Amino acid sequence: MRTPAHSPMNEQTEKVYRYLCSIFGKKILMAQQETPMRFDQEDEMAFLMEHTGKYPALRCMDYIGRDFEGVNRRARRWWQMGGLVSICWHVGIFDGGYPQSKEDVPDFEKLLTPGTEENIRMINNWDVAAFYLRQLRDAGVPVIWRPFHEFDGQWFWWGKGGGEYFIRLWRMMYDRFTHYFKLDNLIWLLGYADDVKDGWYPGDKYVDLIGSDTYRPGPAENVGTTHKTAWARLAAMDAKKMPFVFHECGKVPDIESLWQEECPWLWFMPWHSKWIKENDPVLLRKAYHHKNSITLDKLPSFR
Repeated sequence: MRTPAHSPMNEQTEKVYRYLCSIFGKKILMAQQETPMRFDQEDEMAFLMEHTGKYPALRCMDYIGRDFEGVNRRARRWWQMGGLVSICWHVGIFDGGYPQSKEDVPDFEKLLTPGTEENIRMINNWDVAAFYLRQLRDAGVPVIWRPFHEFDGQWFWWGKGGGEYFIRLWRMMYDRFTHYFKLDNLIWLLGYADDVKDGWYPGDKYVDLIGSDTYRPGPAENVGTTHKTAWARLAAMDAKKMPFVFHECGKVPDIESLWQEECPWLWFMPWHSKWIKENDPVLLRKAYHHKNSITLDKLPSFR
């Protein structure tokens, strides 16, 4: 696959992005979300090592609860181990964590009008994350940045105003992080929910990867869905030809089915704690040892 036009990236980050584009449709990265805000964020990694003998290629994290220093520490260590890093952020409009991300009620006209009190407070909140993402930039760590995920599900505050407001919100953060903070270590991932709704796409210049998630069951009790409907929707709308990602799931899909149904996601990522642990260890091992799977030990060197 050719590398599409993308957001400004430093040399190391572009190297990662070119790799992701090059393997799309040929290989599938193994990915895993860690449990945030716990004493043992290695729980999922230890579980996978116990049941598969391998670590995932992509470690996914969350700035939830303002755990900026902890996430950055683990991100630097994972990168030094040769792995890839993704970060999302459950956050309220001005502060807070998961409850506020769902309960906050936005006044989008005030939030998106430069200079209002609401706009300044929201931007100040973003700037804290930008400060820590800049630390990762200075440490040479590329980040697959997944803000405002599941926006079209409209259960988080950032999706409650509909597509037009969301597009303005996404572009505002993109411009702030890219042009003001010069965060050229970010690969921007636009993460839809479920079947992918029309009217939410911010534009080609603001997006590097595109995907969807779902926790729907698959064809059997122990097997997750291949999420083929979302793949078809993304394929129909993606003129830029970016890689597609299955950025959250509960039960993992049968990896052979992804190839048989012609939806070989760049990665699928089980959610943390009970979601990964409720998976059939046989299916996990099958996925991690498949000939087309990329685990931590199979990644090339990006440094």
